Amino acid sequence: MAEEIKTALLDRHMKEVFDWSDSDLPVRDALWDYFMEKNGRDTIKTEEDMLPFLDYSDDQIESFVNENLKK
Repeated sequence: MAEEIKTALLDRHMKEVFDWSDSDLPVRDALWDYFMEKNGRDTIKTEEDMLPFLDYSDDQIESFVNENLKK
C-alpha cells in the first residue's frame, strides 16, 4: 500500500485549491509569506508558526487559508 503524502495540499498551487485565487504560488509559500508579514519578517517565528501545518489535515489548512489569506 502506498504511503499517503500528508503535506500534498501544501505543495499544490493556490489556484488549484482555492477558486478565489489566481496565484501560482504553492499553498506552503503563500502561508510562509503571510506569516513573514505578520511576524515582521522574523524567520524563526515564521518557522514556528508554520510547523503545525505539517500535521494539519487538508480541511484545517483550507479553513485557515480561507479565513486569513482570502481577500
